[in-house]
Amino acid sequence: MEGNFFQPKSDLSGLHAAVAAIREQIGKVIVGQHQMVDLLITGLLTQGHVLIEGVPGVAKTLTAKLLSRCVDAGFSRIQFTPDIMPADVLGTSVFNPQSRDFEYKKGPVFSNMVLIDEINRAPAKTQAALFEVMEERQVTNDGVSYILPAPFMVIATQNPIEQEGTYRLPEAQLDRFLFKIEVKYPTQPEEVAMLQAMHQHQGVRDMTELIDRVVTAADIQSYQAIVRTVHVEERLMHYIAALVQETRANASLYLGASPRASIAVMNCAKATAAMNNRDFVTPDDIVAILPHVLRHRIMLTPEREMEGISTDEVIAQIIKSVEVPR
Repeated sequence: MEGNFFQPKSDLSGLHAAVAAIREQIGKVIVGQHQMVDLLITGLLTQGHVLIEGVPGVAKTLTAKLLSRCVDAGFSRIQFTPDIMPADVLGTSVFNPQSRDFEYKKGPVFSNMVLIDEINRAPAKTQAALFEVMEERQVTNDGVSYILPAPFMVIATQNPIEQEGTYRLPEAQLDRFLFKIEVKYPTQPEEVAMLQAMHQHQGVRDMTELIDRVVTAADIQSYQAIVRTVHVEERLMHYIAALVQETRANASLYLGASPRASIAVMNCAKATAAMNNRDFVTPDDIVAILPHVLRHRIMLTPEREMEGISTDEVIAQIIKSVEVPR
């Protein structure tokens, strides 16, 4: 009996195999960036939206396109520009002369996986149009609500706000993103491997053609349901709450994390456990995903910002200050 103690009670074999298959497919094109890939898969398994930030040229958009290619589901890409309007994203009412009535023409947001490229180049009113889409997964037009297809996921890319022509996203919108993934430059060995791979595939115009579809939309919904059943002990719920509460009392922070952040931490810890073939959450799962869930939801005080302290450093201090449940 003791030998079966750590065996998962839920059947996670299908989910585990699907995760491995997605990693393998993306690995055909992307060298390194394993953390970014795993966090994108975590977002997919928890019905979350993901924000990817990095300087131009670090494969943010390509990785998002490759993930969507792995899933046999609807995909649309929206390029955000300074002159894009809410109707360009959500759709608009168009007059039909035959019926002499207005008909709603759905916008590109009506898809399973929506890639919003350079999201922080659009004006505030277009950003605000995404609030209902991301939280309630519906679009309301002329008093009628239209439900978005399931599964639904927004993957947004952005350049750092120091880059020219970018704007800071509203806090209400940032809070709707499950993760903010910060993409760094590759190491030298990774860059050499990337050059070798690109040399091999120099005849391929579209790199997504190298990717096979390995899961369906129905599979993703099934795996999302499995992730929701992963067990979380009550002491770990107290641990999550203590970590998030600490952000609201921390002297280095002007704005702490919301209750939505607590839910996000728990759901992501469940997905992390399932991806590691476990049907129970451990403190390590919580610690591993905490920086990615919190870094965009908290704001430093002006004094700490001037000192050059990052939100990740504050999160690391919070993790050390809160006792890990035994």
